[in-house]
Amino acid sequence: MGLKDLEFKNDLDMLFKAVLELQNIDECYKFFEDIATITELKAISQRIQVAKMLKEKKVYTEIAEVTGASTATISRVNKCLNYGQGGYNIVLDRINSEE
Repeated sequence: MGLKDLEFKNDLDMLFKAVLELQNIDECYKFFEDIATITELKAISQRIQVAKMLKEKKVYTEIAEVTGASTATISRVNKCLNYGQGGYNIVLDRINSEE
């Protein structure tokens, strides 16, 4: 079962549409500061950093040391990179092409 199958899909659609309306990083800071806790944002941003490092072929011990992520989190992100929906790869590839 994916996110599209959840009973609160309409709520997720509204959230995702809201995110797509953000036009710059400053707007993202304002929106996400209102909608999420610092802990939630830290966890999400940590996972993206973990995914970036995994794509760079860094080893778990280095990723854990740099990001503070647990090996369980690193393993989960690695599983998503290899067998997930491709979301991390979409975002990271687009960020890399912009740099």
